[in-house]
Amino acid sequence: MPANAGHRLPRWMKMKRAHGEDYSRIRNLVSRQGLHTVCSSGNCPNIGECWSKGTATFMILGNICTRHCRFCAVQAGQPLPPDPGEPARLAEAIRTMNLSHCVITSVDRDDLDDLGVSAWTETIRQVRKINPLTTMEVLIPDFQGNKSLIRRILDLKPEIVSHNLETVERLTSRIRSKANYRTSLEVIRQVSSSGIISKSGIMVGLGETADEVCRTMSDLLDAGTRIMTLGQYLQPTLAHMPVREYITPEQFERYRETAISMGFRCVESGPLVRSSYRSEEQFNWFRQSLS
Repeated sequence: MPANAGHRLPRWMKMKRAHGEDYSRIRNLVSRQGLHTVCSSGNCPNIGECWSKGTATFMILGNICTRHCRFCAVQAGQPLPPDPGEPARLAEAIRTMNLSHCVITSVDRDDLDDLGVSAWTETIRQVRKINPLTTMEVLIPDFQGNKSLIRRILDLKPEIVSHNLETVERLTSRIRSKANYRTSLEVIRQVSSSGIISKSGIMVGLGETADEVCRTMSDLLDAGTRIMTLGQYLQPTLAHMPVREYITPEQFERYRETAISMGFRCVESGPLVRSSYRSEEQFNWFRQSLS
């Protein structure tokens, strides 16, 4: 079912049709290598735009998540054991695509003793080995707030480490399974304290108020992040949390202006924005702003 279940989309939510040579190339490569992307598993509205530009957000540790979040289109259930060949295949796919920047995320793997961090570290090592000039954003789960597990990823120094708050504090328990707002802030704080660029994102349209969005921005700034994304929540199926409101492009622009005035260096804010949208542009702009 499309990611607008039960609702007629407003005119500003029109999505680009997925097509083109680069789109077909990535689709075939992902299928051939037995890989997963959050673009397809998460019903991302930007799949046509991003894949047509030759970019994708890879998802490791399978495509079945151990958590049952009420906002997420990724399938939940009992996942298969980690595939030991996945890191090398992913690194080779990045080489084949000749990517200067890549984004990697994963499902939550609460079923594993190390919560999946070994697969994460091996993936980062393989990508570094085969693609030494490729910069990297890793969008990590909370690892149940385990600082020692998170440190294993930070020790490998990916250029950006992202962890999404997803929503305001009041709504967290309604839509996020097992995750805790304050735990997520501590994950972001640990990333920021390591000296690595930290990043986070939220969805709007779930019933939050503008004041709550601003408080969330303040919390993220206090945790040390300076890159933020804001996008419209879309209901994946009728079993998921319903959309409470479609936020206008004008309100998204007000949120962007507010975030910049508060101290964020880079903000992507718009109806179709997702956490990995324009990741390479964000990294390059942020790096230049520090020089």
